Amino acid sequence: MRQIVTNLFFCLLFFGAAAQSYQPVAEKSNVGFSIKNFGVSTGGSFSGLEGTIVFDKASLEKSAFDVTINAASVNTDNSARDNHLRKEEYFDAEKFPKISFKSARISSKGSGYTVSGTLTIKGISKTVSFPFTAVQTGDELQLAGSFQIDRRDFTVGGNSLVLGDKVTVTLKVLAKKK
Repeated sequence: MRQIVTNLFFCLLFFGAAAQSYQPVAEKSNVGFSIKNFGVSTGGSFSGLEGTIVFDKASLEKSAFDVTINAASVNTDNSARDNHLRKEEYFDAEKFPKISFKSARISSKGSGYTVSGTLTIKGISKTVSFPFTAVQTGDELQLAGSFQIDRRDFTVGGNSLVLGDKVTVTLKVLAKKK
């Protein structure tokens, strides 16, 4: 009986440890965006990615993303524009300091993966799905993907006629084991 309990303990320990927990490395991760403004593509990025990433390519049902970025960190290399984007009409960073994503399901697709989850901007939550790649090297996990959203779904930019509606979000994330 003792041997059965010992074997069961080691099996649970081994299989429970398969899903690795990672923490994003903020200074080596990039959450970028691009949008048309007056018909010209422009963009920027956010910094301060934080949260938890659990990833196991052999058992994707154990995998999950729960991450946030600081809305006030928006950077377009133009401080006047950045200050404008932090205001109520755009990201309302004072009232809604975090932009978040929490996965609901991760599945394999070809040589990569697809994640579906909830993106929350300005307190408005919408389901998004997008493809991504994942490369594990030692204690590091590199993720990359991109997707489009409609800025109006999150009341970003008001009723601007010169600002495009489609925003492309590009993610390059480096995470290290916790």
